[in-house]
Amino acid sequence: MSAATTEATGTAADVAASRRVQQAITDKRAGRRLSAAAIGELVDDFVSGRTPDYQMSAWLATIACRDLDLAETVALTRAYVHSGETLSFDLPVVDKHSTGGVGDTVTLVVAPVVAACGVPVLKLSGRGLGFAGGTIDKLESIRGLRLDLDAGEIRETLHAAGMVIAGHSAAMVP
Repeated sequence: MSAATTEATGTAADVAASRRVQQAITDKRAGRRLSAAAIGELVDDFVSGRTPDYQMSAWLATIACRDLDLAETVALTRAYVHSGETLSFDLPVVDKHSTGGVGDTVTLVVAPVVAACGVPVLKLSGRGLGFAGGTIDKLESIRGLRLDLDAGEIRETLHAAGMVIAGHSAAMVP
């Protein structure tokens, strides 16, 4: 869908979001710095559904080529953190995270061992990662295993078992 079609058929908020992302792309391509407010609006527009994924992909490709400076990177990180539900705990918690793999051998061994040593471990995983899927995709093949836990269930399980492996929810911050 072109910008003209979006402007002709979209709501005023959709049109404004489309213009903001197009301006951000133009500014970054020209080497201009984006303000924290502009970056926050881009993330908010995307999370709220006002910016389609193809436009956000174009912006992300632009910043991959033109880079963000430190202030822009901090602004983007803060915008991500404030884009949804976050978890907080009354005790230190470590995260077992990686760029992914085929066997998921590390998570299923290291997380329980670390938890058994008294260090609470929380692993939130995405779905459909890589050609073999992510940890959650594989674990969900176990009949009766439920990994779509809400924040309360994650806290409860972490306190009771010392570790949690759960799927990422749409409401939770990526």
